[in-house]
Amino acid sequence: MSNVKSSYCFDDVLLVPKYSDVISRGDIDLTSYLDENLNFRLPVISSPMDTVTETDMAVAMNGSGGLGIIHRYNTIEEQSSLVYLAREICGNVGGSIGVSGDYLERAKALISSGANVICVDIAHGHHAMMRSALRALRSTIGIRAHIMAGNVATLEGFNDLADWGANSIRVGIGGGSICSTRIQTGHGVPTFQSILDCSQSDRDVGLIADGGIRNSGDVVKAYSAGADFVMLGSMLAGCTEAPGEIIHVDGDMFKSYRGMASKDAQIGWRGHVSSIEGVSSIIPCAGSVSDVLSDIETGIRSGLSYSGAHNIRELQSRSSFISQTSAGSIESSTHINNH
Repeated sequence: MSNVKSSYCFDDVLLVPKYSDVISRGDIDLTSYLDENLNFRLPVISSPMDTVTETDMAVAMNGSGGLGIIHRYNTIEEQSSLVYLAREICGNVGGSIGVSGDYLERAKALISSGANVICVDIAHGHHAMMRSALRALRSTIGIRAHIMAGNVATLEGFNDLADWGANSIRVGIGGGSICSTRIQTGHGVPTFQSILDCSQSDRDVGLIADGGIRNSGDVVKAYSAGADFVMLGSMLAGCTEAPGEIIHVDGDMFKSYRGMASKDAQIGWRGHVSSIEGVSSIIPCAGSVSDVLSDIETGIRSGLSYSGAHNIRELQSRSSFISQTSAGSIESSTHINNH
């Protein structure tokens, strides 16, 4: 047990308020770059899950300044059609692929349909099959598309994926609200800690915080810790533009939300179940993506203001964290006692 290290979750830390000369939150610039050709005024990406991102979500994300990654749990033709429609209506759109089977054919089809981001999407990205896939993709598509890869939890994994050919890397294993990887396998690192660790890399690639983000405060903490972008699932799954029908329960409206390693999802897209590392649930309807992202953006801008930062780079250079106790975490949430 002598080699056990401490790690921190989002709720374990707070940002220390700093002197601020931010007169108007509207003056804050949230622009972030995936690479020199891809910049976004709101560095938020919708997750490539079948209950989160298809054409409508990708279009809405683009309209709000973010990016949508269309999921791969369909045929090549179906996914390519969704990407093509999103590209025609908006601009930037991504499509996800795996690391086996038809992934090279799928990647080429997605690029032909207009995708300018290819997301190599597997649960454990620090893997020999990821290395082979990234090298094969670079050999096949060259530099025609931005390659996003993941997920990883460690600096070693982050550096390896960068060296294997990734332009940006998703960081976070086991932190998603419908992910049961840590329960099923005993493996994982708190996403906040993974961001801190991976941000120490000297590789020139983007860092995308993915998993465990529940509110705009967590988004600000992720940026402060070194993330260039955040990827959201549960915060967007209840939106009107998310795939799936509305479910009525006792007068309230919900949408389905499921991990792609859940039993339901695996049966739905490949007809059988292997390792179950996710669950299925329902989530309250949340209205339009533009309204949800507007609320998130307002919180982000307020967060930068509290650190006296005019952009995300300034936030990362100025911010400092303190740890808080469990009592502090309770105090940090709304805790009025209604009688």
